[in-house]
Amino acid sequence: MLAAAMATIAERGLDGLTMAGLGREVGMSSGHLLYYFRTKDELLLRTLEWSEGRLGAERSALLSRHDLPVTDRLASYVELYVPDGPRDPHWTLWLEVWTRSQNADAEARDRQAAIEGAWHRDLVALLAEGVSRGELRPVDPDRYAARLRALLDGFSVHVAVGLPGTGREQVLTHVREHLDETLLRTA
Repeated sequence: MLAAAMATIAERGLDGLTMAGLGREVGMSSGHLLYYFRTKDELLLRTLEWSEGRLGAERSALLSRHDLPVTDRLASYVELYVPDGPRDPHWTLWLEVWTRSQNADAEARDRQAAIEGAWHRDLVALLAEGVSRGELRPVDPDRYAARLRALLDGFSVHVAVGLPGTGREQVLTHVREHLDETLLRTA
C-alpha cells in the first residue's frame, strides 16, 4: 500500500493521491484503507516513514564505508539529501507532511521528529569522525549539522518546487562551496 501511495505521488502528485484511487490501485475499498490509516494525514506520514526507512538504509550503507574519506561520505550524504528535481516524490511528501504538522497531534509530530533526528544524528556522527580524524576543521558537530541541514532544507525546497536557478546541480555546487569555505581543511 505504501509503495503504491509513493508511486501515485511520483506519477500524479499529491492531488492525485486519494483514498478511493489508492484503494482501486491495491484492490481495497477506501473504507478498508481508512480502517488501517484513519486519515489521509496518517497515510501520508506512514508513507513518509516507509520511504525514509528505505533512504535510511541507503544512507547507513553510504556512511558506514569507513574505507572512504569523510569528505566523500559527506558528499554522498548531501547528494542523498537534495531532491532529484522538481516534484521529487519524496520531497513532495515531506513538504506536505511539514505543512500538515502544524495541526498534527503530539504523537504524529514525535514521529516526524524521529525521522528528522535520524538524519541529524548521522550527520553529527560523520562530522565528529571527520574532526577527530583531522579531515575537517574543528567544529561543534551538533551545531554545524543543524546549520548545514537548515541550508540543505532551504535549497531542497527550492529544487522540489522548481524555483528557476535552483536546480539540483546548482544547489550541489552551492553546498560544495559552502563546505569548502567553512568545513574542509585547506592545504
